[in-house]
Parts: sequence; structure tokens; C-alpha cells
Amino acid sequence: HVQLVESGGGSVQEGGSLTLSCQASGYTRGDWCMGWFRQVPGKEREVVATMSTAGGGGHYGDSVTGRFTISQDNAKNTLYLLMNSLKPEDTAMYYCAADPTVYFCDYAAVSFFAYWGQGTQVTVS
Repeated sequence: HVQLVESGGGSVQEGGSLTLSCQASGYTRGDWCMGWFRQVPGKEREVVATMSTAGGGGHYGDSVTGRFTISQDNAKNTLYLLMNSLKPEDTAMYYCAADPTVYFCDYAAVSFFAYWGQGTQVTVS
């Protein structure tokens, strides 16, 4: 049973930084596609960044490219999202997601992922 637990959210001033973490457990062997998504009330959940545990660079949504960085520590089964130069429009609930299918991970959308965390709130003012 795969579980994803996000942490690291909070309130920050515009221009500040935060690092989110996603602790994963219950994985089967093999590589997985991992992702960060965000959602504000009344809007659809949108992709922030995705990457495969097999390695390679991350792929980012247009609104965060150049400001956010997705990374992983496979030894700790932890996914990270470093968020720099935060803007008020980055305010949202941030979710971690995982799926055992790595093909097309670069372009994975919400419907691609089978497993989700409970979310962590980020507020930028």
C-alpha cells in the first residue's frame, strides 16, 4: 500500500523560498513517475513538476519554470520541491503524486497518477 506524506508548507512573503518534501512508503521495486501538483479552490489541479525515479531532469509547468526545482533522494524515498522567488499566485494546496508507469512521465497529467498525498498548504503574501 503506497503512502505519500507531504510536509514543508507554510506562509512566506513574496520573493521568499520554501522546500516541500514528500515521504513515500510501501513502494514496489522498480522505477516510478513522481510529481508535484497544486490546486486552488474552484480551479483544476495543475502540474507543477514531474520526474522519474530512474533519473534525468525534471519537467515543469510553464508558470514555475526557472523558479522551482524538483529533486529526489532515492535512499530516503523522498521527493522534494524547492520553490524560489515565490509569488502570491503560487498560493495553493500542493500535492505529491506517484505512479509505477514511467513512460511519458515527462508529460504526465493529473489523470496519469494512481497515488496521491493529502497535500500541504503554501501561502504567499
